[in-house]
Amino acid sequence: MDNKQQTTKGRWKLLLVLAVCAAPMIFSYLSYYVIKPEGRTNYGTILDPRQYPIPDLQSHRLGDAPSSAQTGLRDYAGKWLLVTISSADCDAACEKRLHDLRQLRLAQGKEMERIERVWLLTDQAPVETRLLREYDGMRVLQVDRARLAAWLPVAADTTLSEHIYVIDPLGNLMMRYPKNADPNKIKKDISKLLRASAIG
Repeated sequence: MDNKQQTTKGRWKLLLVLAVCAAPMIFSYLSYYVIKPEGRTNYGTILDPRQYPIPDLQSHRLGDAPSSAQTGLRDYAGKWLLVTISSADCDAACEKRLHDLRQLRLAQGKEMERIERVWLLTDQAPVETRLLREYDGMRVLQVDRARLAAWLPVAADTTLSEHIYVIDPLGNLMMRYPKNADPNKIKKDISKLLRASAIG
């Protein structure tokens, strides 16, 4: 076998390996978004991830200095991310979203480890210790508000802090939930996503 044939064979093997690796996620997206049985719907608004690639949000963990090593959303790749946004002065609506995210994760039972809760703070103020204790395990990042606002899409007559967003294990922003979202309906969406996906 000459070099040209070996090169061609090697390329085909590489393409086959890539196809096998990509197949589970491609199938899950097709089955969830394209091959929809009649009457099957999703509660959240589907977003085209090509329009919203994750930018550099100048983010760092709560308590770290802004000049310290950055921690971003991509550091949680491989997990499904449920994301909420607010200032550090978390009001009643904000606290309800934190509670909803915790319960949504717990409701997935043995699948809960596939999910990370992420709270993005749009200022550098301290967070009430009670909240950090009550929602222990949530990833809390302080981000640049202007960069965040330029990235995340909002529904008409709403603000960033009124939505819950979903990022898939490959780092794609793919769903947004409405203001005052019904957690029971979100739960159904998340359960379907986890069942359909072999990744994360």
